[in-house]
Amino acid sequence: MKLPSCFRRHRLTLFILLACAPWTVAETLRVATYNVENYLDEATRTRYAKSAEAKAKVRESILALKPDVLALEEMGSTNALLELRGSLKNAGLDLPFWEHVSGADTNIHVAILSKFPIIARRSHTNESFLLSGRRYRVGRGFGEVDVQVNTNYTLTVLAAHLKSKRPVAEADQAELRLEEAKLLREKIDAILAANPNSHLVVLGDFNDGKDSPSTKVIVGHGKKKLVDTRPAERNGDNAPTTNPAWDPSKVTWTYFYDKEDLYSRIDFILLSPSLARDWVTNETYVLTLPNWGVGSDHRPIVATFKATD
Repeated sequence: MKLPSCFRRHRLTLFILLACAPWTVAETLRVATYNVENYLDEATRTRYAKSAEAKAKVRESILALKPDVLALEEMGSTNALLELRGSLKNAGLDLPFWEHVSGADTNIHVAILSKFPIIARRSHTNESFLLSGRRYRVGRGFGEVDVQVNTNYTLTVLAAHLKSKRPVAEADQAELRLEEAKLLREKIDAILAANPNSHLVVLGDFNDGKDSPSTKVIVGHGKKKLVDTRPAERNGDNAPTTNPAWDPSKVTWTYFYDKEDLYSRIDFILLSPSLARDWVTNETYVLTLPNWGVGSDHRPIVATFKATD
């Protein structure tokens, strides 16, 4: 193609301007968390194996979200994780990079799947704490990885599955969960102390509500307070709250406890202040899917970001 004469006279200047222009590329980044309820390939003494029908519904749910980074709770062995990863790839979602975390609980685990390379792994598999003179290990550990989204954008993922509300003989379940939350907050503080501008996402099944002591510890306060994305159903609700101190009346539950007919929000995606600046609020939601409960007693949530290189 022949350039106009004005461009021909200034070709060198035009080339320099184009070469030196501050081009930026914004990568859309979707981060999700999903408690997949006993995704086991073999039954254990206390947990059943996942049925083919339930696995198919889990896969359908994940495919509907199309996550780039996915934290999983109640994942079985590495074989179960690789089976899920392979079935997702066969269905068109390739998440080749993975992390599988083993804590004190030998049946279910935290895991992470990623479209982008995992360039650092710092998962915590042997954390412990003292409670009433007795030492306890964190049940599922904490998954911590760095993901290279593009040349100049790294995402730090910290995934957790805290102690459930199921009573245990050895200690109060709420106290155990609070101590696990304190250890998780120590990891958050260490990351932000090393790099206050870290793109940090803390996510998973916290097994308690937003005003519980354990969740408040994780969120923190002051300059290092995390931002709660509060994903909600995309059902058209947009009415503002009647009280500025309250959350809007959107449908945000992530877990159904059938024994008590109780719906609650216990799964969270929390953001560091730096990552919150890249957050796309209208692409952050709870997945609604027919017969979602076939796959799990939890619903997955996703948050979207613009990762600018």
